[in-house]
Amino acid sequence: MGYVPGRFDREGAEDMNRIAKTVFAPIYPVIAQQVLERCGISRGRCLDVGSGPGSLGIALAQASDLAVTLLDSSPEMIAIAEGNVREAGLSARVALLEGDVHEIPLPDGSVDLAVSRGSIFFWEDLARAFSEIHRVLAPGGRTYVGGGFGTVDLRNAVAATMARENPDWRSFRDRNLGLENRERVAGILADLGFRHRIISDDSGFWVVIERGR
Repeated sequence: MGYVPGRFDREGAEDMNRIAKTVFAPIYPVIAQQVLERCGISRGRCLDVGSGPGSLGIALAQASDLAVTLLDSSPEMIAIAEGNVREAGLSARVALLEGDVHEIPLPDGSVDLAVSRGSIFFWEDLARAFSEIHRVLAPGGRTYVGGGFGTVDLRNAVAATMARENPDWRSFRDRNLGLENRERVAGILADLGFRHRIISDDSGFWVVIERGR
């Protein structure tokens, strides 16, 4: 699942929410657990960048003590996410913020964990986006940014359903998660000089940046 942030009409946002709550629903708790285990951060402030309907951020709030902010540039998507947060009973711990990854409306060093699933493939300027995410990370903070489905079985199940709905979906997924795109992201991170590691395995393709203390 992917989209061009900020270019939703109401119908498009509702369609994305429908897919997130059905076809994609099983992946978010799995990815949330992987985030917590691999980053070792379960308290503090979490920022979900390009959060869409809020599925990953909500799953992280449910699985940890994190206070979560859902950031999306689409007001239609923010409105839907607000309903999902309320439905999950998490309004006290999950906030909503309209804004763009290229100019995150948060202070320096204000986020302990920054996550994003899927939106990275639509960032217009990766270097600027990663620099903004790095800016808002607190000392010792980490990112878990990329795309994937958590496990091979989940990936295959999602792919089978999505390919029936949209024959072009599989090629779209393979292009985003393919070697060429992974190498492009790795090159940009190397140029930026941020301390990072790249995970590329059955869980997907993820960038873990660590802000020095």
